[in-house]
Amino acid sequence: MASRPRSSRLRRTLLAALVTASVAVPVSGAARPAAVPAPAPAALAAVSVTTLDERYEANRGNIRAAERMAAEHGDRRRAAALRAMADPARHFLSFDGRDGGRTTEIFGDLSRAARIAVLVPGSDTSLDTYGRFRAGALALRQELGGRAAVVAWLGYRTPGTVSPEVLTPGRADDAVPELQTFVRELSAAKPAVRTSLLCHSYGSVICARAASGLEVADIVLYGSPGIGTDADDVAGLHTGATVWAGRGADDWIADVPHVRLPLLFTTVGFGADPVSPEFGARTFEAGDGGHSDYLKPGSVSLKNIARIVSGQTPSEETRHA
Repeated sequence: MASRPRSSRLRRTLLAALVTASVAVPVSGAARPAAVPAPAPAALAAVSVTTLDERYEANRGNIRAAERMAAEHGDRRRAAALRAMADPARHFLSFDGRDGGRTTEIFGDLSRAARIAVLVPGSDTSLDTYGRFRAGALALRQELGGRAAVVAWLGYRTPGTVSPEVLTPGRADDAVPELQTFVRELSAAKPAVRTSLLCHSYGSVICARAASGLEVADIVLYGSPGIGTDADDVAGLHTGATVWAGRGADDWIADVPHVRLPLLFTTVGFGADPVSPEFGARTFEAGDGGHSDYLKPGSVSLKNIARIVSGQTPSEETRHA
């Protein structure tokens, strides 16, 4: 009988959050600048080691065109960010500056990499906030060293942290086929390489929903609100990958109720908690950090995530049967 009041409280919590988000989004959105125009990306062949330089150059040209359009639009901040992205030292496998932006940036030498980490970001990641996503990718690349490459995959329109979309799997459903296609292309280009999928916050919902169609060595879920599927455990993801989960001691995401509530046209909440013993993931120590600290230089979580990518056992690992 004790579970009924708790379930009722969780339902009220999620519904209250949904109502709050529905009210907050129009208000906050009204203060944002209009969408910044950008050209449609050029059509490119599938990812191939032999054509990497051509892809990098084609996307650099697209970024420069987007920079010019942003400057003409009067958005100097966006133009400055794009100018930095167009630096010849940076390498983009894909770039689309429209609708908040979609990018795939490479850190390290992809053609020679023996280990690849693909980062899948969570909410509020776009061209305007890209710096923090890139900082995490750079920190991980430095931690990995050697013949490793990090792929910062911003291949979907992320939800706002305060929005109705962040409580539902809609944006994740749009992202799943894009992620599966990209990982397949990457695997075809680098078939003998160990690839790990690193999924933060809402990104972990995408990875869990895509898991059965991904051939990767590891799926690492951290700062996760849940997995966004009806699965109650790792077996329900139907993946051959090793599934890892971690949560920082100061991460507010721990307070999110782990339920899935069917409503009229959607489902609210993301269900099972990946770090719970019942879920059965291999957990790793994530230290005392908060929700945005998992790839912070020098952090316990960064060191352990890098060890997982390298095929090593994380320090202070806890295994759940």
